[in-house]
Amino acid sequence: MKDSVVEEHLYLAFSHQYRDSIFPLHTSISLFLLSYCDCKLFKIFLVPTGKDVGDQCVTKNLLGDLEVHLISRCQLPVVVQSCSLPAVVVKDGKFCRAGLSVVLRHIIQKTYEADPSKKDVLELLGFKKTCLKACAEVSQWTRLCEISIPLAVERFLTASPEHCQAIPPDILQFERKLGEPVRVHNDDKIRRQKLQQQKASAKAAVPVLGKEATEELKAGEVNEHQPPSLELSVAFSKLLVQEASDAVNREDPHIRRTKTSDLPLLDHIFAEGLYFTVADLVLLPCIHQFLVSSKKQGKNLVNLPLISTWYRRVQEVPGVKKAAGKCNMELLQLPELMPAPEEQPQDFSSVPDELEEESEDSNFIGGPRPTMTKLMENGIEAKFSPHPCPNWTLDWTSLPSAVSPGEGKMSRERALRKQQQLNNLVAAVTKLAKPGDVIVDFCSGGGHVGIVLAHMMPSCQVVLIENKELSLIRAKDRSDELGLNNIWFIQANLDYFNGTFNIGVALHACGVATDMVIEHCIKARAAFVISPCCYGFIQNTVKFKYPRSHQFKEILSYKEHMILCRFADQTAVQLPPERRLIGKQCMGLVDLDRAWAAEEHDYSVQVISMEPESCSPKNNMFVGTP
Repeated sequence: MKDSVVEEHLYLAFSHQYRDSIFPLHTSISLFLLSYCDCKLFKIFLVPTGKDVGDQCVTKNLLGDLEVHLISRCQLPVVVQSCSLPAVVVKDGKFCRAGLSVVLRHIIQKTYEADPSKKDVLELLGFKKTCLKACAEVSQWTRLCEISIPLAVERFLTASPEHCQAIPPDILQFERKLGEPVRVHNDDKIRRQKLQQQKASAKAAVPVLGKEATEELKAGEVNEHQPPSLELSVAFSKLLVQEASDAVNREDPHIRRTKTSDLPLLDHIFAEGLYFTVADLVLLPCIHQFLVSSKKQGKNLVNLPLISTWYRRVQEVPGVKKAAGKCNMELLQLPELMPAPEEQPQDFSSVPDELEEESEDSNFIGGPRPTMTKLMENGIEAKFSPHPCPNWTLDWTSLPSAVSPGEGKMSRERALRKQQQLNNLVAAVTKLAKPGDVIVDFCSGGGHVGIVLAHMMPSCQVVLIENKELSLIRAKDRSDELGLNNIWFIQANLDYFNGTFNIGVALHACGVATDMVIEHCIKARAAFVISPCCYGFIQNTVKFKYPRSHQFKEILSYKEHMILCRFADQTAVQLPPERRLIGKQCMGLVDLDRAWAAEEHDYSVQVISMEPESCSPKNNMFVGTP
């Protein structure tokens, strides 16, 4: 184990305890992961959400062998007070990680860094270490694991008996997910091995069985004594750090010649597919509480055969039962479930599923002209306000090198364009800011905007919010080099930041992120200066529906609006001038819709072109004030 690991403080919310769990469930999940990883690197604080919570309220046996301290919300570090819990902060530091997925991924990485022999812990992050990395605002899967299922179970447990008859839709969504075919990076190879195993099993069965039994088997009867599925072999061989002996035999020539489309599909073994990941550890405490409550109420779980199988299988994973024991979580021994013949499984197609993509968002045929004409006939055209200070520029030559975006691996031309983009945003923020203001740089990346603002406005507090850890660490290194004292760093999804602020800033917020930033600013009644980007990635999500404004909704369908978004991305310099002009007009219309939507909340919003326009193909900028 490595020495001199910097102590970090982990803050967990505590509302109450119920049976063998601490609530909210995010706290039980965090404690369960710490027990599973056998991680003692964090000083843990429980933060009561109510006023009358004392030491006696936390039963020691729910905390395992972890030492936990109680602390009130007002005693939290100021940067943590701006975030939803769980949150981790380096002692006396200004770098905070907030939100369940970000915190859990950090616990896993720190455990492995401190003890590189714990390779099984690092494997929890999945292929390319991306498990639950995508933020819940845009990833349906992260949202289901991180938000929807924990909340659904908490509501189920607190509902009166007459209100918790039905299985929550989010639990049914997980059941449906477990029934979908698995896609993994070496999908083709494993599917060929599965075909080979199926043929070998069928061949081995034929001599033993009579003609009648053979026909029954062909008709779909399962042989009781068949070997474990190839998926199980592959999954558990990885967990036990062994080669899957039967699974890796070289395929026969006729197997190699089989078309990919004719190969059998792979079944789910764990939540994300074949391999055990942090997603399973997030879902286990939630599903466990749901099953315990359902059992006490005498509910029939016939509609959840896949969840029941998954729940039993997770218990077989080395270390899971031990971690559950530490947290006093008495795992159930469920019987094998098959849907009863007289009781039809719930029709999942009737489950309200906001996570389904809109079917019309598949193919767009034709250009944007019919849509633009339709808007023009209703008196709507792209319009841009004059730039308030087109010639304003920072004196980059007099600034420390760490302030400049050129610090890093940027080409000289790109660094110049980035400086020009920053000139526009900093000019607009300078006109809005007052001493003492809190300025939030959303989707901050490596901190190009936030670091300039913190350096230029020492009387303002600047907060950088970014989901990507490495980008934020680079920003902090630059800030440390400059000795900035008025800057905080928060690695979190936007929804986990709930602090008050005066101005929100974002340079090239990608797709729906622009609308998320605008929404955050409107909620805080803060001014905003935002440059959008990646219009082609805009699509309906659980939280955001397009078009945004009443005027556009009355004229355009979702599909027509998406056509504008797709063509708004066609502004690259290598495209013909006429095509770029149409792209710029589409950008203007998409942003006009956003501006009008903000004005419905009593904002004054201008859509401006950055100066010079050549600073970026995505050169629109909003300036909004409440």
